[in-house]
Amino acid sequence: MTDATPEGTTMNTALPDPVSNPELFEGLLARRAMAYLIDVVIIAAISTVTALAGLILGIPTLGLAWLALPVVIPLAILAYYAATLGSPQRATLGMQAMDIVLTPARGQPLDGWTILIHPILFWVTVWISWPFTILIVLFTPRQQLLHDLVTGTLMVRRSPMERHWRMLGGLSA
Repeated sequence: MTDATPEGTTMNTALPDPVSNPELFEGLLARRAMAYLIDVVIIAAISTVTALAGLILGIPTLGLAWLALPVVIPLAILAYYAATLGSPQRATLGMQAMDIVLTPARGQPLDGWTILIHPILFWVTVWISWPFTILIVLFTPRQQLLHDLVTGTLMVRRSPMERHWRMLGGLSA
């Protein structure tokens, strides 16, 4: 069920097309933006709780916990992404609230590295050049951002995608 592209990569032929399946991409950009805002609030809460715990633990450890905070906070955020994107829902809490799911765009299944690299690339590309990162979505047929293209993933609406998978005989890409 894969075809070779001119670049030599394999693309999943079951990958939805925006022309034949517009319901999968309907309102996707607004949903992604809202999911991002929800996730930013959750990440801020995770960071605050982790920082407070580190500050409190810094007293009995004579400051050692304070030194660990620059490492522990990013690891806590990565753990959030790993636990949510790595779950069967393949979506962060914000994405679940907005009915979107992370789907592989290449013939490979989502693995642990893709799940970790996807959010890291998102944050790095947004920090470095957010206008380019956001503008690229306007020029991709499946409304993919730069980090989606690099990691070979696709965001689609969950409920229509589940119907699409059932039509394909239960494939869950």
